[in-house]
Formats: sequence, C-alpha cells, structure tokens
Amino acid sequence: MRKSAFAAGICLVAAAIVVSGCTSSRFGNYPTYQQPAPLDPAPAGQVTAGQLPPPTQPGQDPNAQTGFPNAPGTENGVAGDPNDPGSSIQQVNTAGPVTRESLVGAWKVTTAGSSCQMFMALTKWTGGFRAASRGCPGDAASVAAWDVQGQQVVLSDSNGNKVAALFSTGSGSFSGQTNSGAAISLSR
Repeated sequence: MRKSAFAAGICLVAAAIVVSGCTSSRFGNYPTYQQPAPLDPAPAGQVTAGQLPPPTQPGQDPNAQTGFPNAPGTENGVAGDPNDPGSSIQQVNTAGPVTRESLVGAWKVTTAGSSCQMFMALTKWTGGFRAASRGCPGDAASVAAWDVQGQQVVLSDSNGNKVAALFSTGSGSFSGQTNSGAAISLSR
C-alpha cells in the first residue's frame, strides 16, 4: 500500500507542476510579430496608344517579307479601305462568326514545314476546351486546349498558356502564328 500511495503522491506532484507551468506568465512573453509596412505603389506613367509594326524575326530587316500570314483586314500587310468592296476588311467581316461548335472535330495542322493532326472537343479543360495533337512538331506539340476569343481561335498548352492565335481565312481554314513566331494553319 505504501508503494501505491507513494506513486499516487508522485503523480499528484507531477500534475501540480504541469498545471502550474501552464499558468506561468512566461508563456505570455513571446514576441509578437507585426505585419511589414505596405510597399509604396509603383509610379504610374502616361499610357499611350499606337499601331505596332508588323512582327519580324529577331535580327531581320522590318521591311523584309516575314513569312507570317497577313493579319485579318490587311492586304499584303497594309490595312485595306473598309469602304472598298474588294477590301480584305469586308471579306473578313462577311466570313461569318467563329463558333466553338464549328471547330469541333479533326483538323489538319500545318506548321514548321510539316503536317499533323489535331482533334478539338467541347470538353472543358484548362485554357478552354480539350484538344489533342498527333505527330505535331514545335509549339503545336504542346497544344492541349483551345477556345474562341472574339474572331480568333486560341490554342493553349496544358497550363492554360497561349501557344498560338489563328484567324479565319475562309470556310474550314484558319491561319496565324505561334508564340515563337512560326506560321500555323488549320484546315479540314
């Protein structure tokens, strides 16, 4: 009986030490950390607008032929007159709207001097809707998604980063360029 009374006494003393340690004022003296002061905002300058020059390859003469497809609404890289019935601006406007439903299915992709296949579905995916390419070179190999933004078709990688932008060039065909500057086209 002495052993159990002794053990009970030891447990009682240990519990008293633990409880008294929890009520100690030592635990309330931890330093409190303050939030850092907010940074000053970046200086805001004047915003200007203007027409950018046509794209060129690095180190290439900006007046030389680039090999890029012409932007919609331009004739040989020069903007057409919207009042001229023969103007390419009129042709782009009458080409009809680009719809997601019209893009679903298999496409022949031409880029980097070769052809491959791409299939576009209406399954939601990072960056728009699911796309799968087969045998595509360069940037086109990383295409995993697509979407329609205004009058352009945007191809994206699996992280949602834009890989290429294309514009309608007629019934069942689109042309544009990849982020690295390579020409790319889709056709049925």
